[in-house]
Amino acid sequence: MEYNFRAIEKKWQEQWVNSHAYRVSNDSTKPKCYVLDMFPYPSGAGLHVGHPLGYISTDIYSRYKRLKGFNVLHAMGYDAFGLPAEQYAIETGQHPAVTTAKNIDTFREQLDNIGFSYDWSREINTSDPAYYKWTQWIFLQLFESWYNRTTQKAEAISGLAEIFEKEGNAQHVCPGDRSIQFTAAQWKGYSETEQREVLMQYRLAFLAYAEVNWCAELGTVLANDEVINGVSERGGYPVVKKKMRQWFLRITEYANRLLEGLETVEYSDAMKEMQRNWIGKSQGAEIKFNLKNSTEKVEVYTTRPDTIFGVDFMVIAPEHELVAKITTPEQQDAINSYLEYVQSRSERERMADVKQVTGCFTGAYAINPFDGREIPVWIAEYVLAGYGTGAIMAVPCGDQRDFGFAKHFNLPITNIIGDAFNGEEANPTKDAILQNSGFLNGTDMRKAADIVIDKLEEMGIGRRQVNFKMRDAGFSRQRYWGEPFPIVYKDGIPYAMDAKDLPVQLPHVDHYKPGPEGEGPLANITDWVNIAPGVKRETNTMPGYAGSSWYFLRYMDPHNDKTFADRSITDYWNQVDLYVGGTEHAVGHLLYSRMWTKVLFDLGLIGFHEPFKRLVNQGMIQGSSRFVYRVRGTNEFVSLGLKDSYDTDPIHVDVNIVDGVVLDTERFKAWRSEYADATFILENDQYICGQEVEKMSKRLFNTVNPNDLVEKYGADTFRMYEMFLGPVEQSKPWDTKGIEGVHRFLKKFWRLFIDEQKGLIVTNDNATPEELKVLHTAINKIDSATSSFSFNTAVSAFMICVNDLQTLKCNKRSILESLLILLTPYAPHVAEELWHMVGNADSILDAPYPVYNEAYTKESSFNYPVAMNGKTKAELKLSLDLDDAAIQAAVLADENVQKYLDGKPVKRFVIVKGKMINLVV
Repeated sequence: MEYNFRAIEKKWQEQWVNSHAYRVSNDSTKPKCYVLDMFPYPSGAGLHVGHPLGYISTDIYSRYKRLKGFNVLHAMGYDAFGLPAEQYAIETGQHPAVTTAKNIDTFREQLDNIGFSYDWSREINTSDPAYYKWTQWIFLQLFESWYNRTTQKAEAISGLAEIFEKEGNAQHVCPGDRSIQFTAAQWKGYSETEQREVLMQYRLAFLAYAEVNWCAELGTVLANDEVINGVSERGGYPVVKKKMRQWFLRITEYANRLLEGLETVEYSDAMKEMQRNWIGKSQGAEIKFNLKNSTEKVEVYTTRPDTIFGVDFMVIAPEHELVAKITTPEQQDAINSYLEYVQSRSERERMADVKQVTGCFTGAYAINPFDGREIPVWIAEYVLAGYGTGAIMAVPCGDQRDFGFAKHFNLPITNIIGDAFNGEEANPTKDAILQNSGFLNGTDMRKAADIVIDKLEEMGIGRRQVNFKMRDAGFSRQRYWGEPFPIVYKDGIPYAMDAKDLPVQLPHVDHYKPGPEGEGPLANITDWVNIAPGVKRETNTMPGYAGSSWYFLRYMDPHNDKTFADRSITDYWNQVDLYVGGTEHAVGHLLYSRMWTKVLFDLGLIGFHEPFKRLVNQGMIQGSSRFVYRVRGTNEFVSLGLKDSYDTDPIHVDVNIVDGVVLDTERFKAWRSEYADATFILENDQYICGQEVEKMSKRLFNTVNPNDLVEKYGADTFRMYEMFLGPVEQSKPWDTKGIEGVHRFLKKFWRLFIDEQKGLIVTNDNATPEELKVLHTAINKIDSATSSFSFNTAVSAFMICVNDLQTLKCNKRSILESLLILLTPYAPHVAEELWHMVGNADSILDAPYPVYNEAYTKESSFNYPVAMNGKTKAELKLSLDLDDAAIQAAVLADENVQKYLDGKPVKRFVIVKGKMINLVV
C-alpha cells in the first residue's frame, strides 16, 4: 500500500469540514489560546509560496496548543477594502465587489488546499456591510470622545461640554489649537456652530484642513507614494499641494500610553524600537521669538535650549502661515518661486533628500531674547508644518543639517562649544562647556538647558514641553472602495448619524471618476449625497486600516448583530496570545490597532488595553530568479557557462519551466510568442540558466503557486518544507528542488507503519529501552521547539527520530502512536490517516500530547576514559550507579589496565562520575 497523499488529503479535508472539526466554542472549561495571522488583502494574483509561511507557522502552533488541551481560536478573514481593488476596477471596468469576491474564492481555495485548521464559521470580510456597520459604529465612538489628560483616558464629548458649561476650558488645554481659551460665560455665549467647532478641536476623530497631493489631470488626490519627483506615478502628470478638509484620528493623545504599553507585550526589540522611534518622544522647550518691526512671533520647539546663543538663522516650513505675513516685498518673487518648487515635492522626498540643500530667505529677522541679536528667517523644504511648531532655531555648530545649510548659503556660524567644533562639521555633543553664550559662559551644556528654560518661563516667552514626532493619523481617502463615514453635514456642520441607521452602505456606481475639486467618487452620486435640503453625506471613505484596526475582536463574536462583540466573550478570549505578521505593519496597522484597543478599553467596551500579547514577525521567502541570455540583436540564447563569449542581455524566465537551473527549451518556446523561433547554444546538451535571489514577484517570473506543489508533493510535504527552510523570523530563498527531501522523509515515515506488499505492519509488542529513548528524546526536542516557534528544529528532530526507529526496525504501536501525535501539527493529513489505520476511532486532533519522561533518556552507563598519569590508556563501559569502590575494582580487574600497570602500585585513584578516571602510578 503506497503513500497516496492526494487521496488521503482530500479525504480528511472533506471529513474535517463535514464534522466541523475546527469549530471553536466561546464556552469552554479549557484554558484559552488565541492565535492570529495578519489577515490578507485578497489580490487577484492569489497566494505564492511566500505568503503561507506565517499561516503555516500559526497553524502548527494552533494544532499543538489544541493537543495540549487548550481551547484554540484560530480564524481567518479578508482585509477587502482598499486602493488596489479600485484601481483594478478602473482598468477593467469590473465592480470592486465582483473582483474582491472572486479573489476571496481563489484565496479560500488555496488556503483549504494546504489544510489549515481555521474555524471558517468565523470568517470575516471588511467589505461586508454586516462587518463595516461596526467599523462605522466604532468610528462614532471616536467621534463622540475626547482624551482627558487629567484622567488619562478617553471620555464622552458630552461630558466635556458640561465641563465647559461650568468652568470653561482653563483646566483642559485644547489639543487641536492651544490658543483656544474661554470662560464658562463665553462658552454659553457661543452659537451651536461655534461650540461644535471648539469641540471638533478635542474629538478623537476630527476634521481639519491638511495639504494633500492634488493631480488636476487625474482629477484626484494621490498618496505620497503615488507621487514621484513632483508628478503622478500613473501618467506622469503634475502634482501640486492643495489644502482640503480631511478626517484625522488624534493618536498623538495616546503617545505616552503607546510607549508605556510596549513594556507589557512580547514584541522583538527591533519592533519596539521602530515604534518608539516613530512616536519620537522628546523633552525640551517651546520658545517664542519676537520678529523685528512686527507684532508676529515665531514659536519653535527645541530639545536643545542650551544652544540658544548659537542660533544663527531660523527656518520655518514653506506651508507655515507666517510666510505670507513676514515675507518682505523685496523677497516676494523669490519666495513665490520657491513655494512653487516645494509644492511639486512630496513629504517623503523632502525628508529623504539630505544631500540637496534648498531654501529661500524671507527678508524677516527674529530677535534672540537674551542678547538681542538679529536672526535671519528662512524657509526650507526640510522643515515640515506638521512637525513640532513648523519652525526651528538652527544651530550650525551643533547640527549637521543646519551646518550644511549655513555653508551652502554662506551664513555665519557661531561657535559656542570651543574646541569641540572643528569648523569642518557639526558636533551635537552635550558634554562641552559653553562659550560665546552670554550668562551661560563656562556652564556645562547638560546643566544649561534647565537654566535657560527657567529663564524663559520667568520672562514669559517659553516653557518646558514634551513633544512627539508622531502626527495625528489621516483618516480620509478620496476613493470609492472603502467604508462610508457615518457622518452628515447640516449646513456644513458635521453630525454623527444615529447608530440605528447603520450601516451606511456603499451605493453602486457605474464609474469611479473623482468628484469635483478632489472629492471622492461618491460626490458624483447626488441623490445619495443629498439626504434633505441642507443635509449632505460625507463623500470621503475610510482608509484600509479602519477595518483592520479591530478585526481581531470580531473573530471572537462574528455573528452578533447587537454589538461589535459581546463583552463576556471578549473577556473570555481577551488579548491575542500570538500574532504573526510582517514588519511592514510596524508603524501603521499595529499602532492604529493599539490605539483603537485603548479607546475601547477607556470607554468600558472591552477589558484589556493591548490587543496582542506576543508578536512574531515572519521573514520573507525570497524568490530564486532564473535568467536566460539572449545574444544581442538576435533570438538566439546562450547557456550560462558560454555567455561571456557573446554580447548578451539577461532576461528573467519563468522558474516553473526550469528544473533546478536546466531550462526546458521547448516549454520556453511555448511560453511567449516572441520566443517561438528561439535557438539555443547549449553546454553538455543542456541550457543552464543563471540564478539570483530577489523579491518574489510575478513581474520577475519567480513566483511558485502552492497549488502546484500541493498537487505534486502533497500539503503535508509543503507545510513541513516551508518550516524546514529555516527559522520563521528569518528571510530565506525558495528552492523547489529541496522539497523532494521532505517528501522522501514522509514516505519513510509511512513505511514505519505500512509495507507496500504486506500492508499494516504495526505490532503490539513492548518497546525496548532503546526505542523508548529515541521516542522520548524526540518528544523533548519537538515539544520544546514547537512551543518556542523553532519549527525548523522540530522538523530536523522528526527526521532524526524516524531514521533511528528505522535502524532499530521499530514498528511498535506504543512508540508510533505517540510519534503520530507529535507529527499532527506539522502533517495533519498523514497523521490522521495512520492514526485510524492502526485502529483508533476518535480523531487524532484531540489526542493527548505525549509527555516527556526523562527516565527513558537518562544514560544508565558511561564509557569512561581511563588515564594513567594523565594519559588515556583504556576505555571501560561502567554503570553510572556504581560507587567509587566498585568502579576501582572494575578498573583494576580490566586486562588492558593490568597490562599498562605492569605490576606498579597505584598511589591514587581520581574518579569524576560520568566523566573520567585517572590512576596516579
